[in-house]
Amino acid sequence: MQSRGSSNKLSSMIARTRISSLLLSMFATFASIYVAGRLWQDAQTRVRLIKELDRITGYGKSAISVDDTLKIIACREQRKKLLELEMQLAAAGQEGFKSKGSTDTDDNDPKKRPLVVIGILTRFGRKNNRDAIRKAWMGTGAALKKRENEKGIITRFVIGRSANRGDSLDQDIDSENKQTNDFFILDHHVEAPKEFPNKAKLFFAYAVDKWDAEYYAKVNDDVYVNIDSLGATLATHLDKPRVYIGCMKSGDIFSEPGHKWYEPDWWKFGDKKLYFRHASGEMYVISQALAKFISINRSILRTYAHDDVSAGSWFLGLDVKYLNEGKFCCSSWSSGAICAGV
Repeated sequence: MQSRGSSNKLSSMIARTRISSLLLSMFATFASIYVAGRLWQDAQTRVRLIKELDRITGYGKSAISVDDTLKIIACREQRKKLLELEMQLAAAGQEGFKSKGSTDTDDNDPKKRPLVVIGILTRFGRKNNRDAIRKAWMGTGAALKKRENEKGIITRFVIGRSANRGDSLDQDIDSENKQTNDFFILDHHVEAPKEFPNKAKLFFAYAVDKWDAEYYAKVNDDVYVNIDSLGATLATHLDKPRVYIGCMKSGDIFSEPGHKWYEPDWWKFGDKKLYFRHASGEMYVISQALAKFISINRSILRTYAHDDVSAGSWFLGLDVKYLNEGKFCCSSWSSGAICAGV
C-alpha cells in the first residue's frame, strides 16, 4: 500500500513539473515574439525617421540641380555682403556720417583739415568762362596752391567725359588740365544737359572721398565768388554738424513738356505745384556730414530736373540745419555778398 502511494505521489510531481515547463516555454515563446515585434517596429520607425531626415537635410538623393545649388550659394554670398553693408551704414549713421580720419591725397594737407572744397560745375566749350573765373577770383598755379595751404580753400572745375570717350572734347579738357591742374574730372560721368543734377551728386560724393574738408560748395561757372567773405561766413558755423547753407527759395513747378524749366515729376509735388524750400542752384554749401551721406547713398538718391531741387530733396528727411543766408543770393553783387551771377 505504501509503495503504491509513493508511485502516485511521484507521478503527480512529474506531471506538475511538465506543466510548469510547458508554461515557461510558452511564456518564453510569447516574450520572444513580443520582443521581436518591438524590435521590428523600432527598426521600421528608425527607417522612417532616417528617410524624413534625409528629405529635410538634403542628404540622399538631391531634389535640386547643380545649377540651382550654385544659385543658392551665390544668393547666400550676396546676402552676406548686404548684411555687411547694412552694418557699415548703421555704423556711419551712428557717427553722423562723418569720416573717421583724414584722407591723405596729393591735394590735401594731412596736418590741417581744409575749410571748404569748391566745385565749379562747368561744361565743354566754356573755356572763356573758366579763364574769366581764374582771372577774377580763383587764381592759378602758385596763387591757387597758396590759398589752399593758408586758407584751406580748395577750388576745382568739375566736368565729366564725352559720350564719345576720348574724342576732341575730352582731349581739349585734358590739354587744358595739363596747363592749369585745376580740374576735378568725373571719369564715370557722361556730360549731358539732363545729367547735371547727377553730376552735382557725384561731385559731392567723390569730393568727400578725396578731401577731408569741413564743407563742400557747388558753384556754377558763371558765378563770381568773394573768397574772403565765404571763408569768414563758413567759419562761424563750424559748431553745426549738419548744415545746409544757401539762398533758400521755393519756386513754381512747370508741368508743360516744352517749358525751359519743365519738371517731369511735377505730379509728385502736390496740387499747388510749388517746390519745397531749397537753396538756389547758383551756389550752395553743405557740411561734411551731409556730403558723406550723399556718398554713402549715391546709388539710391533720386534726382529731379534741377540740381538745386535734387539736393534739397536729399535733406528733407534728415536732421539738418537750414541756413537762409542772403549773402548767397547771387542775383546782385552787394556789399558783403559772397557771390554774384554774370
